[in-house]
Amino acid sequence: VQVGANNGLTFDPPSVNASVGDTVSFLFMAKNHTATQSSFAAPCQPLAGGVDSGFQPVAAGATSVPSLTITVNATTPLWFSCMQTGHCEQGMVFAVNANANKSFDAFQATAKASAPDGTPPASSSAPGSSPSSGSSSGAPPASSSGASPSGASSSGSSPSPSASPANGAASVGVRAGALL
Repeated sequence: VQVGANNGLTFDPPSVNASVGDTVSFLFMAKNHTATQSSFAAPCQPLAGGVDSGFQPVAAGATSVPSLTITVNATTPLWFSCMQTGHCEQGMVFAVNANANKSFDAFQATAKASAPDGTPPASSSAPGSSPSSGSSSGAPPASSSGASPSGASSSGSSPSPSASPANGAASVGVRAGALL
């Protein structure tokens, strides 16, 4: 998934479908972006304990770029956004396994309707979704299959303080060196 390709505020492609065990790699192509796990209900706010690349600055003309690879641990939807000021609110979001009940278009519409500080719109549910009951974190419930509640784990070469063992999203950072 190219993050910020062609100096745009995009993830390309904007969504993918993945099976348990598949990996999704984010390549940070330009400027300074993040790939931060969020929730369907609050796209522009980081998911507590979720995967977070941190800011990944890329110099103009760089011949290698930082990357983050996550492993999909569940088939439930995963939601990501860029936490650079104003980027999520301009629709810079990404989804894994979006579906008819929680579509990418509804997720992006909620992001674009969010306040400048990332607060979701006043409505308790995103367009095209039904009000939630129980947890509103957007994370799937824990299961006995060993899948993490966040539905993803990530790999890289440096530790990331954003990981939360309680969530099971074992974010261990990003690495540089993906060739263009």
